[in-house]
Amino acid sequence: MRRAGRVVAEMHDRLRAAVRPGVTTQHLDGLARVVLSQRGATSNFLGYHGYPAVICASVNDVVVHGIPDDTPLDEGDVVSIDCGAIVDGYHGDAAFTVGVGAISAKAQMLVDVTRRALDAAIKEMVAGHRLGDVGYAVQATVERAGFDVVREYVGHGIGTAMHEPPDVPNYGRPGKGKKLAVGDVLAVEPMVCAGRSATRVLDDGWTVVTVDGSLAAHWEHTIAVTDDGPEVLTQP
Repeated sequence: MRRAGRVVAEMHDRLRAAVRPGVTTQHLDGLARVVLSQRGATSNFLGYHGYPAVICASVNDVVVHGIPDDTPLDEGDVVSIDCGAIVDGYHGDAAFTVGVGAISAKAQMLVDVTRRALDAAIKEMVAGHRLGDVGYAVQATVERAGFDVVREYVGHGIGTAMHEPPDVPNYGRPGKGKKLAVGDVLAVEPMVCAGRSATRVLDDGWTVVTVDGSLAAHWEHTIAVTDDGPEVLTQP
């Protein structure tokens, strides 16, 4: 899983460097395919329940599962990139959100708070802590900043499949839920809205947008619980 995680981290580095006004999300998908090919890895997104791409590219009010297309990104957009890799049967999965060129102060705050919520959750991934501690760390960070967490979509266990038990909500009560143990690996992924957290799915059956049209951000890492604390497998 460390090997798969390193491939995902490289995909993120390549895509983050390529995001700029005028670039299409379809082009970003192509760059991700090149990294997978160069590293002898395969995509865990492509073909998953019929999903047609290697990355999810979610722009502005799209929360998750945006399908790459030939629409150019505009200055001021916010884009979330979610992607994964399989190496020798083991999975990595991670997401980041970045501004396209200069973005508004509120948009930057949304991106930063969502990243801080993920960091807070990772600190809770210690043997003996519970899933409620992880979810509460996300929820508290987000709500203190005046934003809201999406509740319909959650993180997940990960290993020889991309989605394994347990579900990992971005909300919870401290001290509640499954107890974490050494060897557990979770994909923790705060999804945060600048407005109301209500979502709907577009007619393509994949793209999830905010009902009120507000901006959304999404950060994710694959994290292992080890004897030495949390180990993030999908960062460089």
